Amino acid sequence: MKNARHVLNTGLKAALVASALGVAGQAALAQDGKTITTVVKISGIPWFDRMETGVNLYAEEHPDLNISQVGPATADSAQQLQIVQDLIAKGTDALAIVPMDPTILEGVLKRAMERGTIVVTHEADNQVNTMVDVEAFDNAEYGAALNARLADCMGQEGKWTTFVGSLGSRTHMQWVGAGEENAKQYAGMELVDPNNESFDDANGTYEKAKEILRKHPDIKGFQTSAGNDVLGVGRAIEEAGLTGQVCLVGTGLPNPSAAYLDSGAITAIGFWDPQKAGMAMNEVARILLEGGEITDGMDLGVEGYNAVTVLPGAGEGKLVVGNGMVIADKDTYKDYLF
Repeated sequence: MKNARHVLNTGLKAALVASALGVAGQAALAQDGKTITTVVKISGIPWFDRMETGVNLYAEEHPDLNISQVGPATADSAQQLQIVQDLIAKGTDALAIVPMDPTILEGVLKRAMERGTIVVTHEADNQVNTMVDVEAFDNAEYGAALNARLADCMGQEGKWTTFVGSLGSRTHMQWVGAGEENAKQYAGMELVDPNNESFDDANGTYEKAKEILRKHPDIKGFQTSAGNDVLGVGRAIEEAGLTGQVCLVGTGLPNPSAAYLDSGAITAIGFWDPQKAGMAMNEVARILLEGGEITDGMDLGVEGYNAVTVLPGAGEGKLVVGNGMVIADKDTYKDYLF
């Protein structure tokens, strides 16, 4: 409903402006009113609701552009693919996409770029068919930082496991992979039943976490990836009476995680601000629409992306890396109010 209202309001405003401008003005408006559409993994969850606040803020700052955010109702790569195909068919000028599974989108994004559509991605540094992939930080460093915090809580020994949104999620697999590498320095840490798929569903994660706790009653740690994973695992830990005995470190947002951070069921969360990521993606799309260049050290005008590192991408495009990583616990999460 939020997206529908945004589109309706945009349409009404455009109609009023066009009426006031007259025929010549309408022609000029049509030329200037380029479309940037952000496509997320799933709509209606806190992470991408927060991203939408950034997309909407960027839209307010750039009234000459038609800017919106859409996404599937469930974490389904096929549904996301269909949305992207529909947007390309409708002639959107630029796409800013957070792929559920980058490999699924390769073909359609290749065709989109061939017909002149600007393509920008996020959380997909392996995406071949993109002009620019925007990352909030170095993903290997982030995964290692999460695991370092987990290892510290575990006393650097004991069984631990990992959760990912999906096995096709590029960044999630990078994070847990880097976590595994970090844990190898501790002889006493034993990885069991890794890479549990959650599809960013807190209830599903809760059920899987309960199964793992039953199967491994001596488990000491969880490293999770999708934004809702810490909520499901935290609930399972708390209900099992294992708060303070089982450690949990994973990606999550401060406000949704607050209760479990306060109780100790969540040890620490890692994150970047999805609002800022949404704005950074749209700024890159705008620059490309205007024929500009993305260069090393440039300032995208967004916190965490003020002096970006630009590297070669997986294909012919570029990889933009910001400095937006945060690791917070119950003593520091209140510094971030979202």
